[in-house]
Amino acid sequence: MSQKEGLSGRERRNHLLKLLKDTKEPIKAASLAKLTGVSRQVIVQDIALLRASEEPVIATPQGYIYSSDLRTKGLQKIIYSRHSPLDTEKELNILVDHGVSVLDVGVEHSVYGNIFRPLQLKSRLDVKKFMAQMSENHAHLLSSLTGGLHLHTIEAPTEEVLQQVCEVLTQEGFLVDIKD
Repeated sequence: MSQKEGLSGRERRNHLLKLLKDTKEPIKAASLAKLTGVSRQVIVQDIALLRASEEPVIATPQGYIYSSDLRTKGLQKIIYSRHSPLDTEKELNILVDHGVSVLDVGVEHSVYGNIFRPLQLKSRLDVKKFMAQMSENHAHLLSSLTGGLHLHTIEAPTEEVLQQVCEVLTQEGFLVDIKD
C-alpha cells in the first residue's frame, strides 16, 4: 500500500476504495489514516460518505473491508444461540474450529428491532482479537440486550460440517434454532 498525502476529499475516498478493493484483508482506520495523511476520524467520516453513496464498505472488528470481496464459499445458515457472556469465546471457537466462518452477530430486540453487526471470524486468532477488542473497550455483547439470545450467520463448507458443529453447540447447550 502506498502513502498518498495531500489529496482532496474525493480523491482520498477514491484512493480508500481502491485500497479496500485491492486487498482481501480488513484494514484498520488507523492504517488508512497513516496511508492518507489524515486523522482516523477523517477516515471514519470518509467511510460514512462512501456508505452513503452506496459503496459496500463494512466495518469488522479487524477493520474495514469492501464487501464484494466476501464471496460465499459454502452453505450459509442463521443459528439462534443462547449463553452467558463467559461462554462467548467458547461458542465462537467451536464454530471456527469446525471450519465454520462467523459472518455476523445479531439480536432481535423488542424495541429497536433487528440489530446486526459483521464479525467475519474465521480462526481462533480472529476470535482472540475480537475478545481482546471487547475487553479493551469494556464493551457489552449485543446479546446482553436479549438475555444472551443472539443470532449468527455462519458459513460452513458442507452440510456435514454444519450438522457436526450444530451437534456440538447443542451438546454445550448453546444452540436454540437453525434457519435457512
